[in-house]
Amino acid sequence: MKWNRFRIKTTTEAEDIVSSMLMDLGVQGVEIEDKIPLTQSDKEQMFVDILPETEEDDGIAYLSFYMEEDEGKEQLLDDIRRELKEMASYVDVGECQIEESQTEDVDWMNNWKQYFHQFYVDDILIIPSWEDVKPEDSDKLIIHIDPGTAFGTGMHETTQLCIRQLRKYVTSETMILDVGCGSGILGMLALKFGAVYSVGTDLDPCAIDATHENMEVNGIAQDQYEVMIGNIINDKAVQDKAGYLKYDIVVANILADVLTELTPVIVNQMKKGGIYITSGIIDNKEKTVVEAVENSGLEVLEVTYQGEWVSVTARKN
Repeated sequence: MKWNRFRIKTTTEAEDIVSSMLMDLGVQGVEIEDKIPLTQSDKEQMFVDILPETEEDDGIAYLSFYMEEDEGKEQLLDDIRRELKEMASYVDVGECQIEESQTEDVDWMNNWKQYFHQFYVDDILIIPSWEDVKPEDSDKLIIHIDPGTAFGTGMHETTQLCIRQLRKYVTSETMILDVGCGSGILGMLALKFGAVYSVGTDLDPCAIDATHENMEVNGIAQDQYEVMIGNIINDKAVQDKAGYLKYDIVVANILADVLTELTPVIVNQMKKGGIYITSGIIDNKEKTVVEAVENSGLEVLEVTYQGEWVSVTARKN
């Protein structure tokens, strides 16, 4: 089956209202292309320290949607043009040109799977659900995880740095707090390494479902962990719920700039002698994070590297 693709040229000012109009007319999903720069809030919710360079916002937005080839496109397009004409009386909708093209039928839900395959972090095998464990890998620590809407498969260097540090410091008595838990992979591995309980916090609501799903598929019971949504840096309710002087290990695989804000706060959640494992740090931000750690009264134990990424491990004395 072929699909009709329609691309509307409008303005960034009007993109939200035009998107809403399309949905009201029965369009199931809209792709938005624009050059609006990321807000500080957007940046804080991302998990990398190198953001893509973008061109200056030119005020133009393109909205695309798809229809099956045999659907009644003419009526829909007439309705869209009528609505755009009415909108033009109170908002700048721009040119509103509608380009039409065709694309072959694609399994959009599963096509991305070709890019994610099983891989190893030392003797840990991380494998998606659609691949089988090879007989020669049966003696490895096997983690089943599927890429989803929450960050963290273990493939990124920063996650691997955290995994290795967790393995060094987790004991059979460890209570761990994972700030920015995403898919829950670090808390899950800490439990696999022998920790007794894991708490995760994240800004993204998708982390709740992703963590529950990944814990379940890896045989971890719900009484071994919990996950909560909120910003532990400035949300007293989240800080209270997580608890104080409670954790043997805190791990945070997030932006270096966020770590500088997090560190003086999170020491309150750590036990005396607790370990603080950080990553998500590009190499030119190493000094910034080390200074934040030391200024918060923590002792730097190790700085480890993988590629251009850095992990700083410290202790609360």
